Amino acid sequence: MRLLFAYPGNEDQAVSLARESGAELGQMTVHHFPDGESLVRLESEVRDKDVILLCSLDHPDNKAMTVMFFAQTAREFGARSVTLVAPYLGYMRQDKRFHEGEAVTSKIFAAFLSRYFDALITVDPHLHRHKSLEEIYSIPARVVHAAESIAVWISRHVTQPVLIGPDEESRQWVSDVAGRAGAPYTVLTKRRRGDKDVQVSVPDTEHYKDHTPVLVDDIISTARTMIETVKHLSDAGMRPPVCVGVHAVFAGDGYEALKAAGVDSIVTCNTISHFTNAIDLCPMIARHLDHLE
Repeated sequence: MRLLFAYPGNEDQAVSLARESGAELGQMTVHHFPDGESLVRLESEVRDKDVILLCSLDHPDNKAMTVMFFAQTAREFGARSVTLVAPYLGYMRQDKRFHEGEAVTSKIFAAFLSRYFDALITVDPHLHRHKSLEEIYSIPARVVHAAESIAVWISRHVTQPVLIGPDEESRQWVSDVAGRAGAPYTVLTKRRRGDKDVQVSVPDTEHYKDHTPVLVDDIISTARTMIETVKHLSDAGMRPPVCVGVHAVFAGDGYEALKAAGVDSIVTCNTISHFTNAIDLCPMIARHLDHLE
């Protein structure tokens, strides 16, 4: 029997995943004391059950300790296995030592999670220098790809779309979504000079005047890349674009700034809880849970 627990803030996704996977919903309590320490209490019986924790690992520093406490406590009370479903997987950016003395946090965080969980399921992690999660995780680590679900949403909701990727790094991913949606695509080049200072090439818009531009990216963080692209599209006389992202990080004023740039709509997958979540990936995640057995 599978028992699914939702980390606080992930309750809506857990209901959807339980429905899709046939897992029973478990109950847990996370309490934060005034001094910053945390208490985790499992309210459901876990003995001899396959336990799943659904916890999106945005802002991971605030969650890591309670995630560890949950996994260890589930084992102490006799769980048969403990799986982490982290639709957004933090600490993937620092995958090398850029300067002397720096921690390679992607490897350290992977070792930390591998110690306490039997398996990991995540959605489109930021794999740059690592070809796969298996390079840094010592437990089975399955990756759910959002391309199919995004393509279906675009096909149903956007008339005559042209997909636009933010940089060459995104080409393979954007071309996959475009192919599934039966839509043309173009990819930009960008140069990042700082966290909020991004220069983006002007896209070739002449052939797509009658199309609805769809900006597609895996992570919308500060949104500066999309904002810069929206300005170019507007200058070129194209329609207000639809912005689609897998992970709705929206650091700082990211969402407000993107909305103010003059977009038609902003849509994200439900990997991080946000009111822009319109694409449910729980059916895809449920398939990967079945493959773990």
